Amino acid sequence: MRTLRAARSLCPLWKPRAFASRSGKSAMDMAARDGELRVFVVAGEVSGDRMGGRLMSSLKRLSPFPVLFSGVGGSMMLSEGLRSLFPMEDISVMGIWELLPHLGRIRGKLKETEEAAVQFEPHVVVTIDSKGFSFRLLKQLRARMSEPSLGGPMHFHYVAPSFWAWKGGEERLRNLAKFVDHVFCILPNEAEVCQLNGLDASFVGHPVLEDILDMDEAIDASCDYWNIPGDGQRFRSACQIHSGATIMSLLPGSRLQEVTRMLPIFAKTINMLKHAFPELLTVIHVAPNKHVESHIDVVMKDWPVSFFLISGENTMLKYDAFQASQVALCTSGTVAVEMQLAKLPCVVAYRAHFLTEWYIRYKAKIPYISLPNILTESAAIPEALFNKCTPENIAAKLELLIHDECSREKQTSTAKKVMKLLSPSKEVLCKSAAHWGSKHFYGSPSEIAASMVLNYVKAS
Repeated sequence: MRTLRAARSLCPLWKPRAFASRSGKSAMDMAARDGELRVFVVAGEVSGDRMGGRLMSSLKRLSPFPVLFSGVGGSMMLSEGLRSLFPMEDISVMGIWELLPHLGRIRGKLKETEEAAVQFEPHVVVTIDSKGFSFRLLKQLRARMSEPSLGGPMHFHYVAPSFWAWKGGEERLRNLAKFVDHVFCILPNEAEVCQLNGLDASFVGHPVLEDILDMDEAIDASCDYWNIPGDGQRFRSACQIHSGATIMSLLPGSRLQEVTRMLPIFAKTINMLKHAFPELLTVIHVAPNKHVESHIDVVMKDWPVSFFLISGENTMLKYDAFQASQVALCTSGTVAVEMQLAKLPCVVAYRAHFLTEWYIRYKAKIPYISLPNILTESAAIPEALFNKCTPENIAAKLELLIHDECSREKQTSTAKKVMKLLSPSKEVLCKSAAHWGSKHFYGSPSEIAASMVLNYVKAS
């Protein structure tokens, strides 16, 4: 693996925020005092678990002191040394009206998490996405454990709330500064808006970019964006797939409520397409969520065509399958960015409770739901949303995408622009690399975030 030596060689040595001339202590200062760094970290979704695992790995590698973790997470965070208070799936609920039946349980988990954090006496608290649970937790902890200047832990939140998507969204940022010390933003321009509203924030890059590090591929510092080509032939050979087969990747979601709603629509869509593509084969990408895994195992007994199930935890296998596929069908989410990284044309679909859909129509101020379309302000990726999310409509969009080279090329060309927008700036990479040195730093979003966790001092 090559580090970003080209960018590093152009930069003077950078002094991180901790060494600025102002009062306060960094996490490194507190760890030096106690001989260890205690980090309480919470994730409530599969994507958050992946981000949390990578952040934990970077903290362990960059910290000169032993790092102890406590909190809530999934399989990736467990593999990095977390003992989760309870299964992450217990708080993995998305939506408005979908949340109501689970409120009692989630309130109980919130109280349990709060008490565990207080007993752990962390130097740092990191919450990852899942803003409903995360912000309530941080607010309650700030009330009980005081400001960092008074000896309390520093509060970081990874993934800014999507204020840009909702009417009045920016106004809510001002309240967050009362209990969030710093936000790690994964989209361009978010940090500037947060700062204008009194909320300290930094753009660290999109976490999907780190998939390339999981595959131990080289990062080319001369490129403006990262790319994972994958090996489609390796996937076909391993699965003994006939050369004439039409392969379609299906990504039904990471939450059980998403999968139970979307997978039947996907099944009907595939049933319609199998006549147009007699050798149609589907690859279902299964999120590492035990409830999702169990549900998919049951549903696949009546699947209309041949299929393969692959785990979303296996990055290399996932991108090999993407490369072997002609097209993908995705439930809206992070996977739309993965399609851009893999340069696989896709259709994005989404349905929710009808009251949630009504709320989105009323409150949303953007016309798209998939991130690449939002970033480029274009309909490069076909979307089938709400009442238009029907098997007939989706099947028509997929068939067109398979046959129409112009539509495929439109998505491929958009991918270059999207990945460039989502990459950390050369200035940020340069500063971080100059401080840590090539032995420890590769320029990933999680490393940039970990660097800030270790050296951050809240402005007085």
